Amino acid sequence: QVQLVESGGGSVQPGGSLRLSCAASGLTYRPYWMAWFRQAPGKEREGVAAIARGGASTYYSDSVKGRFTISQDNANNTLYLKMNSLKPEDTAMYYCAAKMGPEWWGFKASDYNYWGQGTQVTVSS
Repeated sequence: QVQLVESGGGSVQPGGSLRLSCAASGLTYRPYWMAWFRQAPGKEREGVAAIARGGASTYYSDSVKGRFTISQDNANNTLYLKMNSLKPEDTAMYYCAAKMGPEWWGFKASDYNYWGQGTQVTVSS
């Protein structure tokens, strides 16, 4: 049974930092893409960062580029998202997702095969 379990969310003041983690288990084959999506109340789920197997390619949404960094520890099957200079508009539920296929067609949530349950990030003064 595939499980993606996120952790590291919380409440932080604007300008602060958080690091999210996503522990993967039960995968027979390593996904080609791992990504972080987020969804704020009343808004659609949006992709914020993605990384290819081996780290050869990374993609970021324009809204987080330069502030967020995605990385992975293959030995421990863990995905990370380091978030700096957080803004109130970063407030959302953050989800880890895994895509088995190698194609990159942008942040399409429907392309991802496995999802975590989410971890809440709240940025507020």
